[in-house]
Amino acid sequence: MRRRGSLRAIVWTFVLTVAATLLVLNFTSGEKKLDEQVKREYALHDAQYQRALGVMLGPPITGGNRFEAFQNGDKIFPPMLAAIRGAKRSITFETYIYWSGDIGRQFADALSERARAGVKVHVLLDWVGSAKVDADFVREMESAGVQIRKFHKPSWYDIARMNNRTHRKLLVVDGRTGFTGGVGIAPEWTGNAQDAEHWRDSHYKVEGPVVAQMQAVFMDNWVKVSGDVLHGEIYFPPISAAGDGRAQMFSSSPSGGSESMHLMYLLSIAAATKTIDLSSAYFVPDDLTVGALVAAMKRGVRLRIITPGPIIDSQTVRGASRAAWGPLLEAGAEISEYQPTMFHCKVFTVDGLLVSVGSTNFDNRSFRLNDEANLNIYDEAFAAEQTAQFEADLRQSRRLTYEAWKDRPLREKAMEHLAALLSSQL
Repeated sequence: MRRRGSLRAIVWTFVLTVAATLLVLNFTSGEKKLDEQVKREYALHDAQYQRALGVMLGPPITGGNRFEAFQNGDKIFPPMLAAIRGAKRSITFETYIYWSGDIGRQFADALSERARAGVKVHVLLDWVGSAKVDADFVREMESAGVQIRKFHKPSWYDIARMNNRTHRKLLVVDGRTGFTGGVGIAPEWTGNAQDAEHWRDSHYKVEGPVVAQMQAVFMDNWVKVSGDVLHGEIYFPPISAAGDGRAQMFSSSPSGGSESMHLMYLLSIAAATKTIDLSSAYFVPDDLTVGALVAAMKRGVRLRIITPGPIIDSQTVRGASRAAWGPLLEAGAEISEYQPTMFHCKVFTVDGLLVSVGSTNFDNRSFRLNDEANLNIYDEAFAAEQTAQFEADLRQSRRLTYEAWKDRPLREKAMEHLAALLSSQL
């Protein structure tokens, strides 16, 4: 009996050791984390700033592009569906959230119809984010010829990658028209942010040479999950200039360059001279980012931030966010909470020139754990439009002062600090 008990103890020790090892791997990255403040070497309008982002971190900044911004589902989904329905050769679509409802049905029907018409349709869904997708939608799309793949389905032998999700939101039609931004395919994103059940969000249509970079970012993950390399002219056609805007499609992934997005933000903050406006659905900055923002304000940069208010899909995230606001508010940051509904926007505007839009949140999960993609736009007219939209959102937000932040109830402070303990995973 003693020998049997000893064997059982050995087996349980082995099982627990394996489980603990997998858990640690699941919450860590193999790459070194940034641990030093990025020094200010140039201003955002200097040519060296764009050289650094286009050579050191991302693809080259390309001209000849045109951009169009849409606010909320009633304005966002119709042009996306119209582009799908007008596709002649190919559709590539990657998203984190794809659930159900009428909007899910509309996308499934549009994608299926094009596949039946002979268009090559490839859909990449995150395994976790699409867990609530209507199974009928998937079956119908696959029956019509849509190729659907799931990103990182958990398996017992590779559970470490469970924490790496694709949060990218990309739609490319015929290799010439692209969409990116914050929306998922679910009822919450429909409507016009008119109540708590309909969220406030922004999405963007892109035409011009930078769409090829958007397509390349999609292909990066498509190859990972399918092993198929899609590289013909139906995916990468020659693209003529559609406007005069300059842009690059920036991406990051724990499997290669997990700190790239984080570093892009830090370099941009360090280069800021006058203004930073940040719309952030999940704003949980680490110490390095807080230090960079405080340093910017000390040299005279105005910092304005809009985050969700009481209506949010994760009170833990809100608590962890508010726990980090002290140094920012004390240094002069204007932080406001959006009141009418969940605020899901992800827009970063600097010095009236750079506008970075896409899937990236201002938190550790986006900077180090998820696959993310942002379109960096260098265009003063477009930046002015986004500043006007930011100020429209600001009018529906409530600003929190440093004094009010300090005087919040003790219980609230305690809950926020507990939430902050999870900030590395938020």
